Amino acid sequence: MKFIHFADAHLDSPFRGLSFLPSKAFNKIHDAANQSLKTIVDLALTKQVDLVLIAGDTFDSSQATPSSQLFFAKEIKRLTDANIQVVMIFGNHDHMDKKDLLVEESPYFKLLGNGEKIEKVSYKTKSGFKYDVVGFSYLNNHIEKNMISEFPSKTNDFTFGIMHAQEKSTTHKNSYAPYTVQEIKALNYNYFALGHIHKRQIISEAPLIVYPGNIQGRHINEMGEKGCYLGEVNEKTQKVKIDFIKTAPIKWQEVEIEIDQEIAKSKLQSLILNSLHPLETTYYSLRVIGAQNLTDEEKELLEDNNFWTSISLQLQNDSQLVDVKFEVNEKFQLNSGDEKAFRDAEEVVFEEEFLQIISDWAKKDPFSYRLANSPSFKKHVKQLAEVKLASRLKGFSDET
Repeated sequence: MKFIHFADAHLDSPFRGLSFLPSKAFNKIHDAANQSLKTIVDLALTKQVDLVLIAGDTFDSSQATPSSQLFFAKEIKRLTDANIQVVMIFGNHDHMDKKDLLVEESPYFKLLGNGEKIEKVSYKTKSGFKYDVVGFSYLNNHIEKNMISEFPSKTNDFTFGIMHAQEKSTTHKNSYAPYTVQEIKALNYNYFALGHIHKRQIISEAPLIVYPGNIQGRHINEMGEKGCYLGEVNEKTQKVKIDFIKTAPIKWQEVEIEIDQEIAKSKLQSLILNSLHPLETTYYSLRVIGAQNLTDEEKELLEDNNFWTSISLQLQNDSQLVDVKFEVNEKFQLNSGDEKAFRDAEEVVFEEEFLQIISDWAKKDPFSYRLANSPSFKKHVKQLAEVKLASRLKGFSDET
């Protein structure tokens, strides 16, 4: 038996902050999730899989656009027309009711666990191999109760579990069907297909408990290859083997350069170009270490979208430079007394000033609120503050 497991397609997901891209590049990334999904369906047809498991957040919103609904329905029909069984659940983003899903009725398509009800379905492959699939769909965007306790015991048949969920945490609010690995293992299912976490990871080998990650990275915090898992079940031993298959047309990657002394603009540009070697379409974030050694003009140049575009035009495979971050390197040091005073002030002053400024700004719109509460945004602002201060103090530190 062969199967595919994917999750977190996030069709319709907005790619904010990339409006400066040339129209061709912007359209390509806007269509990237659709292209990745199409490639997954192509793979299922080519490999003649028996089952496709879709573990939630197919759409970025519970109010999916008609175009995304129609596109998804068309891709599902390609599978069901080939008599490939599709079992899908809703996640916290696309929390919907079955009646809102625009997919043709077919014995080969199943929306599992509508209305947050645990449901089990049983099928058999063309060769007669019997298997069960157990899971549930979100109806609300948060599920705080542990759903694993309601999963039925395993039968003699091979059993897939499927769930859009996050492991129980002691530090974060448990809003997404919290579970423990031991609880899933205790079910003794043969394969547990998870969704929600966008980083690909196998959290248990025996039995396999798997997050495939999302099918297309949406920003620089979702780096690396994205796609799906192709699995094969030995029908005699019920052992499972899985392989990751890359399907995303665009990869996000961070690259670092280090500036340890003053540098001319032409050499700076050459240093950047020599650090970018895309073998496929890649969207780069450039981290400049030692940014206190740059002049104000050079920093302004590196923050200019037009400069990014000029770099991108010299890259292979339609790759793009889309982000630049500045960072102070360890070579910038004050004497021990000044260093302690600087760090103490940093913790107190930055926290107070940041919170005061951000509290008003966060009220502007939902995006501002999410950004204001993003740890990565706060870290980025802090790094910029450090670079600016380090640039001003550099002359003093050189003299001590």
